[in-house]
Amino acid sequence: MNPLLLLILSFFVLIALRVNIGFSLIVSSVFVMYIEDLPLTSVVNQMYSGIDSFTLLAVPFFMLLGRILNAGSITERLLKVADATVGHVRGGLGHVNVFVSMIFASLSGSAAADTASVGSILIPAMKKAGYDPAFAVALTAASSTLGVIIPPSIILIVYGAFGNVSIGALFLGGVVPGLLIGLFMMLYTYVLAIRHGYPANPFPGVRVVSKVLVRGIAPLLIPVLVLGGIVGGYFTPTEGSIVAVGWALFLSLVVYRDIPLKAMPKLLTDAVIDFAVPLFTVAGAGIFGWLIAYLGAAEIVVDFITGLTSNRYGIMLLLIGFLLLIGTVLNPISATLIFLPIIQALGNQAGFDPVHLGVLSTIVLSVGLITPPYGICLLIASQIGEVRLGRAMLAVLPICGLTVLVACLSLWFPSIVLGLPKWLAPQFF
Repeated sequence: MNPLLLLILSFFVLIALRVNIGFSLIVSSVFVMYIEDLPLTSVVNQMYSGIDSFTLLAVPFFMLLGRILNAGSITERLLKVADATVGHVRGGLGHVNVFVSMIFASLSGSAAADTASVGSILIPAMKKAGYDPAFAVALTAASSTLGVIIPPSIILIVYGAFGNVSIGALFLGGVVPGLLIGLFMMLYTYVLAIRHGYPANPFPGVRVVSKVLVRGIAPLLIPVLVLGGIVGGYFTPTEGSIVAVGWALFLSLVVYRDIPLKAMPKLLTDAVIDFAVPLFTVAGAGIFGWLIAYLGAAEIVVDFITGLTSNRYGIMLLLIGFLLLIGTVLNPISATLIFLPIIQALGNQAGFDPVHLGVLSTIVLSVGLITPPYGICLLIASQIGEVRLGRAMLAVLPICGLTVLVACLSLWFPSIVLGLPKWLAPQFF
């Protein structure tokens, strides 16, 4: 059997048997290397090189940031900001759900953390207000995927670190598509609110809105500090993540005083555990990705697709379809690391800018967070809302369509992705 086919087939067999994805990557790689009589010492070397990245250190700090936001009152303050600004629009709680996810995405970059924290508050509130439970679950899960697109995005950090693409440019490139997806979700919520008679919260008044915004302004400085510092060249993404954690700790421990010092060891321990599993996956993807490149997978896929079409948009549409399919069984980090050589080879063949390609791929892979069997955000939201996964899946399909629509618009109109980075950071191009 062809070694490349054997590698991919053995990997997906292990995934189907519910073997941990990190172990699946390593075992399938070692198996093929043994069959092909390749030196097994390369396993250790490639696994180590896969995690030997200073930029990758930004990921655990952003995970710690998400823990700090949820442990204190910052998430509650963000909810009040969202409620005061958009809660009075028809379908108010739905708009609050999307808007707070957009804000939360700009702070922690973690979709699963957003689903768990925001969902535990808003899904019961939406059900109590008369919203269809399946819609409440679907909207919460879908809006949380904005954390994959709007900076600081952990997936964009991984893509930039391993794809040799400017992370600052990727961050800027994700802003407009992320906001556009959020606005489309709010428009969809408004249409359903009119159709089903979903209520709006009363407008609290200008004085209350001003007071809430003042109370919430300090946490909202986090994305300004991170994005401004990286784009301005004041610090690296890793240093930016440390600055964000430092500011959040200052707010929680000194200003708001809502996290006791004795809680810090547990927060740090939980953040380390949160990072351990994806780090092991990254190490496994290091050897798997190297083997895919060694076996010439990128060239084979490019030759196959260019044999079907030579049109640059046709190539990219086939790539989008491939990533949508892969996203149903792999989380975005694993999919990015494993198939990065193929993604970049097809992007180069089609003549697309690396930043454009990275953001577009991330948008498409974000859909996998709400599509079973992986669909971790949809699974979390379904458990919170006590809704069967089948019902939740039907409710989330139209919202998945909105994300794919924005991906296609970004494909045909590159300025959606590249406009902001070329304007604010032309040095990256």
